[in-house]
Amino acid sequence: MADVVDLNAAVGFVVAHGDVVDRARLSWLRTGTAPPPDLLDSAEAGQSPEGGWPAVRDGVTASVEATCFRLTELDDLGALGRPAARRALDWLAARQLPDGCWEEDPALADAAPEWARPGDPEARLYLTADAAFWLTVAGLDARAAGPLDDRVGGAYAGVVQAAAQALAGRLAPDGSWPSYLAAGWLSAAVLYRQRMVDEAARIRAALAERLPGMSPADVAWMAATLRRVGLDDLDWLLVAARRRLGETQRADGGWESDDGHHFDVHTTLAVLRACR
Repeated sequence: MADVVDLNAAVGFVVAHGDVVDRARLSWLRTGTAPPPDLLDSAEAGQSPEGGWPAVRDGVTASVEATCFRLTELDDLGALGRPAARRALDWLAARQLPDGCWEEDPALADAAPEWARPGDPEARLYLTADAAFWLTVAGLDARAAGPLDDRVGGAYAGVVQAAAQALAGRLAPDGSWPSYLAAGWLSAAVLYRQRMVDEAARIRAALAERLPGMSPADVAWMAATLRRVGLDDLDWLLVAARRRLGETQRADGGWESDDGHHFDVHTTLAVLRACR
């Protein structure tokens, strides 16, 4: 099998199998073409008055994880600067707990999936890494518009720094972390931007050891996350991730999702984020 990602085939897969939003995400990733306003309005639908998004349609209580997932989609549409995304980011920042972490609302205890369940320490660490990652990305985008703090700047600087300290405090000496796999690369991204170089490198070394057993979807998500915060394209972990994605690309140009074939386009878009 090839060890180089065929980007043209990946683009063709999204065009052939994606919906109108998927194709708009593809256009933004490839050429920076902004989607039409009505499509963005649709992508932002369902936001609660407080700023977060519920996990289910017509839900009442906003969810940290659902809001982070919606920010992923909006980022792919170039929409993090729009009012809806800024309200969501403000909501996330306001939801931070005194110890620097995040947790879902107790009202979601019966509805939240295992990895986001209130009161579970593994879920707490994962949600902290996820929320801090998006506040980091927001700070990077804001800093691109003008001079801000030396670290991740703007209104979220103190929030992200507190989260980074909380994440670093849970690391084992070998770089492992007591939570789900995704918490590792999200934490590495946050710590990298906070210039906590040793901690971020330890996590990346631990991720490299686990790379051979990762699914294509996990490899894509990991690489896209680290690229989003500016990790060098020639970093050894990213080089190894692209090689693995090249080996696992299917003949139709796409990659398999862990959540069923209906999400294969989502995984393929993550690969394109990682390799752009």
